[in-house]
Amino acid sequence: MPSQAGVITPGLPSFLRSLKANPVETSIENLISLLKRRQIQNSRSCAIATTQLFLRVVGEFRGRDVEKLLQRVKDVGRRLTAAQPREMAVGNIVRRVLDLVREVSEGGSEGETNMSESDTNAANNGPKDTTHRPPLASSISTFSPLKHGAVQPLDHNLTFDGTGDSPDQTQRPPLLTSHTSYAASAAAPLVTSLFGLFQNPDTPSPSSTPVGYSSPNSKPTLTAQSLAGLGDAVSEKLDIKAEVLEGIRDLLEELDQVDERIAAYALEHIHTNEIILTHTASTTVHRFLLAAAKKRKFTVIHTESYPNDHKATHATILDGKKNGDDPDPDEVFKPLTTAGITVILIPDSAVFAIMSRVNKVILATHTVLANGGLVAASGAKTIAKAAKVHQTPVIVVSGVYKLSPVYPFDIDELIEYGDPGNVVPYEEGEFVEKVEVVNPLYDYVPPDLVDLYITDTGGHAPSYLYRIVADHYRMEDVNL
Repeated sequence: MPSQAGVITPGLPSFLRSLKANPVETSIENLISLLKRRQIQNSRSCAIATTQLFLRVVGEFRGRDVEKLLQRVKDVGRRLTAAQPREMAVGNIVRRVLDLVREVSEGGSEGETNMSESDTNAANNGPKDTTHRPPLASSISTFSPLKHGAVQPLDHNLTFDGTGDSPDQTQRPPLLTSHTSYAASAAAPLVTSLFGLFQNPDTPSPSSTPVGYSSPNSKPTLTAQSLAGLGDAVSEKLDIKAEVLEGIRDLLEELDQVDERIAAYALEHIHTNEIILTHTASTTVHRFLLAAAKKRKFTVIHTESYPNDHKATHATILDGKKNGDDPDPDEVFKPLTTAGITVILIPDSAVFAIMSRVNKVILATHTVLANGGLVAASGAKTIAKAAKVHQTPVIVVSGVYKLSPVYPFDIDELIEYGDPGNVVPYEEGEFVEKVEVVNPLYDYVPPDLVDLYITDTGGHAPSYLYRIVADHYRMEDVNL
């Protein structure tokens, strides 16, 4: 009998395998289809797929025009975000790539401008009208024992910095010692002050030769023409695409290590004999608790997260689970009970009753918004409100890639709804016809219900998140 080919389930692993073989446009359409059909979901999976796609998009871009590269990234980003607007991690990665392109282009142009301006100023023997550091005051920079010893006439057309009323008040008087006459003699060695050297670099010096000028007793060094050519050479060698690709690879490394970096702060926030309440089967929360369990003994109260995440919650507590947030869905990680953690599973309706015994609440998030609020799995708002009443601190663990510059102007647009059959089975036909059943997948938790965010960059208050947004995104890229 002929062997049957294995069925490939559409998802992140199959997309990553096909990304290397298919053309870029085919890969873009493939990812759009997977996002529309919700075959790739969860923030981390969407972020990894988007980053890998832009690694191909930028890698196959032809040309060195920065504006065209920015336009190309924006066009692909608009198509991806339109496919699934509620997966804000996709838009976050697009904005991070745009920021990389702008940062690399601005860094290269700034370095080239600084080098060309400084070299041109030195070659043209005088300061230029630039926005850089202004030249020293003329009364100081033109003073030297050589000039006063030679009794050179003063140039009254020199510009002054305005600190005195007249040139006589700001000009240093000439030296009247034997040093001046010695400097003026023909047999005396040539003496030049540092200020005079900067102001008049044409003045020869026996000890050293300024960069960009030739000495009569040595081989010619860099001239004005060679300095101008050097700037062109640096500009030609500047490869923006290579720098952006390196930044995208660093972003992939950040996505791969985000949970480990967050877990490194676990011992600072979880202490011995504490009772921790958590919600949903989050990979980030799971590793955070396992890191604390290496040196702490504590109890975890885990809500059931019915009806959308209860199966994964049971598996997390008892026997490990298939990690849907990672590229490899077959990865099974260590359950909490085998790490020596006492785990108590409760229904969602018992949260308020048990909150008085809880020391700390740790929540996972789907998206963190710029105002400090978050979009988390359904039931998170109920837990946060109960914690607020009992004055229990609420800690949210999240990677920076989940932080979005979007503000929740319309909360209803942020909430996604799932299959109502998970709440009321369709077998209950007579009952279903008489009621309207909704199954929200997410809740919006306002910032006043959150006490602390723990990211891969450390702990931050909700009111400080705007600063992180400003560090990672450009204002011109907020609206793609």
